[in-house]
Amino acid sequence: MVTKSKAKGGFIELVKTVVYALLLAGVIRTLFFQPFWIPSGSMMPTLLIGDFLFVNKMAYGYSRYSCPFAMCPFEGRILARMPHRGDVVVFKHPTNGTDYIKRLIGLPGDTVQVKDGVLFINGEALPQAPDGQFVETYAPQGPMRSMPRCMNRPVEPGGECITDRAIETLPGGQEHMILNIETDGFGDNTQVFTVPEGEFFFMGDNRDNSMDSRFPRSAGGVGFVPFQNLVGRADRVIFSSAGPSMLAVWTWRPDRFFKAIW
Repeated sequence: MVTKSKAKGGFIELVKTVVYALLLAGVIRTLFFQPFWIPSGSMMPTLLIGDFLFVNKMAYGYSRYSCPFAMCPFEGRILARMPHRGDVVVFKHPTNGTDYIKRLIGLPGDTVQVKDGVLFINGEALPQAPDGQFVETYAPQGPMRSMPRCMNRPVEPGGECITDRAIETLPGGQEHMILNIETDGFGDNTQVFTVPEGEFFFMGDNRDNSMDSRFPRSAGGVGFVPFQNLVGRADRVIFSSAGPSMLAVWTWRPDRFFKAIW
């Protein structure tokens, strides 16, 4: 027969186990990984609205954004690895501190320019191989219920929203998909940007639907992003839902669960 004292002791041990597990989860989340929901279509087709992922906060070392102040009381970043061109990175907006996710395009010292929708790095045009079209339903997406931008606009609700898709090749050979809605938009013809030392140039894969480093902060863009503002690298989609919440089971995208980001 189980005595009251043994039952009480078992309950206390259970509580301790739960508390320790929660503390461990909190430490792992604080030090190593940060959950992130994709709120907009700026990184389509690589990332869709409603994708859920964990950001590897240790990919580039410690900073004030990847480690709590009490444990890492410094203003800069202790470098573990220089970011690679092509990484998909979460960073803090240099002005308002909002989390953004974009692809790293320009490294310190690079020149970056867009002409007629074609990206130039250090004076060389990046190859873009046509890859058909990206088709989605013209309907509200994600918790913010935002509508997609379409090349074939206007589109009736529930109709097909179509965008040209291409495979772009970065210097070094890394490939990724991009979307182009038009070739004469605000970000399709830019000045030549020279990336300052200690800063980076980011762009969204949905080239005509991304306020990124092509645009100054005064116009709603992010400008150049300092190294210390990098939060971490996004490597894999864990879960994905097109609906207003993760509880809308009928909007889940099982084909995107645990999908690698490239």
